[in-house]
Amino acid sequence: MTAPAHFPLPEDLPRPVDDGATDHLSGLTLPPLVLPATDGREVALNALSGRTVIYIYPMTGRPGVPLPEGWNAIPGARGCTPQSCAFRDHHDALRALDVTVYGLSAQDGAYQREARERLHLPFALLSDPALRLAAALRLPTFEAGGMRLYRRLTLVLDGARIAHVFYPVFPPDRNAQDVVDWLRAAA
Repeated sequence: MTAPAHFPLPEDLPRPVDDGATDHLSGLTLPPLVLPATDGREVALNALSGRTVIYIYPMTGRPGVPLPEGWNAIPGARGCTPQSCAFRDHHDALRALDVTVYGLSAQDGAYQREARERLHLPFALLSDPALRLAAALRLPTFEAGGMRLYRRLTLVLDGARIAHVFYPVFPPDRNAQDVVDWLRAAA
């Protein structure tokens, strides 16, 4: 599936390149970090069980609020809302594969709750404004608009162990289908 018509991606988005920033992640175990979720729970990353997908993204935009200057020119920055909507639209397929889904960004809990409600996401978003997961796992980040943000990547976990990493993720609205295809092939 592609992004909904009301969240089209510009045709000329710059493609992010694989700079090797996630090459060290496969096989690592998530650290003992507890992050707040939009459903009111606290999620202990090192206590996750079963198969989990965490898609990590820079930031969702809000209607009527401009994105940081030059956002479309930053490779991999644009497309957080279409990516989230694609995971929403593929949620039934992921649940059929017995997968739990989380989105994660550096945005605070109130921002994440608004995005989850507005986009009708059937899964929780995690908030990591201090980028503690980035520090613990040496995840790639970038700066825009005076903010330090995650670069887009997706982790497939078995328990708390990283089984697969999607990086770079492009186009972001295709990531959910790529994850479903990988999970089906790996089954």
